[in-house]
Amino acid sequence: MSSIFSRIYRGEIPGHFIAKNDEFFAILDISPLTVGHVLVIPTQEIDYLFDLEAAFVGRYMQFTQKVAKAIEEVIDCKRIGVAVIGLEVPHAHIHLVPINEVGDINFSKPKLSLSPELMEKTRSAIAAAFTSRDQDSEI
Repeated sequence: MSSIFSRIYRGEIPGHFIAKNDEFFAILDISPLTVGHVLVIPTQEIDYLFDLEAAFVGRYMQFTQKVAKAIEEVIDCKRIGVAVIGLEVPHAHIHLVPINEVGDINFSKPKLSLSPELMEKTRSAIAAAFTSRDQDSEI
């Protein structure tokens, strides 16, 4: 059975896409810790990030870095926090969370419930910033 992320990538379930290509995609987290919280996911269904082949991980980090830079361009924050938890969905993924203090990336705190309008505004702004940096990916 396909993971929820694979189903989102294929369009079977809606997703707020920032960018995608044949190897990776980035979507807004639907239960974010902060506005601009993005998940970066390989299209390949591997449960554990560190089971991915090393060269692939390098490309994954390059894609993730472009997404993080796009978030920084759009969201007012001090840093982009990075988390790899991997317990909630058995498909490797990286959380990119705009943070101003360490507590902003505490996954035990209540998640935000953003309006559809704010989700779309955030998605389109980050996607536009990403596209200006990367011509090889699509939205």
